[in-house]
Amino acid sequence: MTKKAKRALIIFVRNPEKGKVKTRLAKTLGEDQALAIYKALLAKTRTVAEGVDALRLLFYSVQVREDDDWPGSKFEKRQQQGNDLGERMAHAFEVALNLADAAIIVGSDIAQINTSIIEQAFAKLSSHDYVIGPALDGGYYLLGMKRPSPELFRGMEWSTNQVAKITQERILETGGTLAFAPTLSDIDFAEDWEKHGWEI
Repeated sequence: MTKKAKRALIIFVRNPEKGKVKTRLAKTLGEDQALAIYKALLAKTRTVAEGVDALRLLFYSVQVREDDDWPGSKFEKRQQQGNDLGERMAHAFEVALNLADAAIIVGSDIAQINTSIIEQAFAKLSSHDYVIGPALDGGYYLLGMKRPSPELFRGMEWSTNQVAKITQERILETGGTLAFAPTLSDIDFAEDWEKHGWEI
């Protein structure tokens, strides 16, 4: 029997295709700029993830790509499975927690994310059942746990400002203990991007 890893880092990415990523950004900046911004965010996420000491599981939205910028030597590549975001995340955690004792999922559109935030979130899982990193828009950019918890994802109305709040309530209803990572901003609109002053 293969020994479990201590930690697994789940990264959800969209296949970077023009017109299919950062659609809210594209409405004001255009599809080319939106795609360029998403590729910059992917590069930032990849660099951060490579600095985390964990089994790295990369889940693609549409198609697994072996010939992209994510090296197969550092990332185990898989396909997202499920009819909505909740089902896909529940499945990813089931996979990750079959391979590791604790798992954290992060999105790929957080300009402020860094290795230290993820490492500290893993550290908090040593004394808590769950950890959540709230986003300023009411969602979350990071979620961690030590057992599969599909009840956190069922029947959730995604992309609203209540997602983090409802998730926290569901965690507390399970009797689990909850720790928090810093609140960060994700990049959905032009003003979110402009705050960071990155050049493309």
